[in-house]
Amino acid sequence: MAKSSTLSAVTSEKKRVISQMIAIYCHKHHGTAGRTLCPECADMLAYACSRLDKCPRTPATHSSCRRCTIHCYSPAYRDKIKKIMRYVGPRMLFIHPISAIRHFISETRGE
Repeated sequence: MAKSSTLSAVTSEKKRVISQMIAIYCHKHHGTAGRTLCPECADMLAYACSRLDKCPRTPATHSSCRRCTIHCYSPAYRDKIKKIMRYVGPRMLFIHPISAIRHFISETRGE
């Protein structure tokens, strides 16, 4: 039971961070306001969440997605998410500092 709750907590944290990143990118590049995303970014978020749900790695064996040997994303979506993360990464510390720090720590620990 503890393993599934840990898996769920890690997955939901990753989903929360990716949704924040996509929202920042969409608001700045596609001019959306509030909590709405453009159809392209909404599709990217749905795809990213589905990939996180289907990840074959457990939290104990999962490195960051960037360093993972299994590429869950199709090449087109991989290019989109790289573009989003390159833009949002440096800005995340100023917009969502707690999420950015947690994400940085998990990246350096290899989670």
